[in-house]
Amino acid sequence: MKRVIALAALAAASFGVTGCATVLNGTSQPVNFRSDPDGAVVKLVTGPSCTTPCQFDMKRGSDSMATYSRSGYKSVEVYIQSRLAGSTFGNILAGGVIGAAVDGSNGASNRLYPNPVYVRLVADGAEGDAMLLDKDGKVISTVAAYNAKVADDVLRGLEKQGLYAKGTAGQQVGAK
Repeated sequence: MKRVIALAALAAASFGVTGCATVLNGTSQPVNFRSDPDGAVVKLVTGPSCTTPCQFDMKRGSDSMATYSRSGYKSVEVYIQSRLAGSTFGNILAGGVIGAAVDGSNGASNRLYPNPVYVRLVADGAEGDAMLLDKDGKVISTVAAYNAKVADDVLRGLEKQGLYAKGTAGQQVGAK
């Protein structure tokens, strides 16, 4: 019986030290990239690229940016924001202050938005803006409006990672 109690205490202590979100979610998440039309090349600010539809495992606590390009269409950049997940407050209650601190420091308590990163591209020479779509292909907003809404936060995050520098000529992304 003492052995069972000791094992239960050890398990509870490990959750308090590692953090619930770290154990349950990990520090990275799969992010899907889609485009309308398919076949756009997506390049992350960190370097990797793929052709839509595709997916990357990305760090939950790291803001990012994806550039979509396809022959015959205007290129567009989409900010990817690391947001505090709704389960964080439950994690504080279950995992305690130490668990919350661990999860906060390694990004496990965050999720990346949007996911999927789904963009309706605009043909070269056509009027209009690229649109950000939800998983069902319904319009969320223009990419420009979404980027403007999250720009301050995402650019600060990219700057902390050494992926963004504000130069004298304006903003420069990818200045690694």
